[in-house]
Order: sequence, then C-alpha cells, then structure tokens
Amino acid sequence: MKALALFILLFVSVPIVSAQPVVVIVRHAEKAANGGNDPDLSSAGCARAEALARILKDSSITAIFTSEFKRTQETAAPAATLIHVTPTVVAAKDTAALVGKLHQLNGNGLVVGHGAQFRTSSKRLESIAR
Repeated sequence: MKALALFILLFVSVPIVSAQPVVVIVRHAEKAANGGNDPDLSSAGCARAEALARILKDSSITAIFTSEFKRTQETAAPAATLIHVTPTVVAAKDTAALVGKLHQLNGNGLVVGHGAQFRTSSKRLESIAR
C-alpha cells in the first residue's frame, strides 16, 4: 500500500510535459578537398551522413531543411531516404525564411547547414525555442 501511495504521489507531482517539436541542427559532414565552392562530401563525410541517418531513424523527424549547397543536401540525403522525407532547400543566407519554416513545424525537424550560418544567425535561431 505504501508503494502504491508513493507511486501515485510521484505521478501527481510530475508535471505534464507538452509535446514541443525538437529541432536537430547539424553542420554538414566533411567535404571533399576539391570541388570549388560547392564540393561533394568526402568518403568520411558520406560515412558520417550515414551515421546521422542511423542515429535519427527513430526520432520522428517530419521535416528536413538544407541549404542550396551539395554538402548539406548530401549530409541530409541518407536520413531523408531512411525516414521518407523530402528535404526542403532554404538559401543559406535566408535565416529568416528558415526560422519561419521552423516555427510552422508540426513535428520534429532536422536542419543541415553551415558553421558560419549558425554563428551569424544564432539569435534568430534562438527564437525557435520561444
């Protein structure tokens, strides 16, 4: 009886958490040394993209966002294939559009971008949590 009372007390005292979307933000995987301004992923980058897909396969991702660059699209591709989601391309410099799309999420999201993009737009990205 004491155990039941303790269980009920614990259950009642735990706040009910609303299901807020989770946004996973990652930098693109390693790029190839050649390829100019828009290189493909290196073999190590492809392996990392595959690992990301395996990690996220059960995370209920319903939307994937990449930039217009191949390295972000190639990083997201294995996850997109595994979870059957078509990525949305948002221009790397259009953080406002990305934030707007993230505010409209009805599920969890994956954003594959660039390190500089995240550093320069951290304040806008913080608004997603609000």
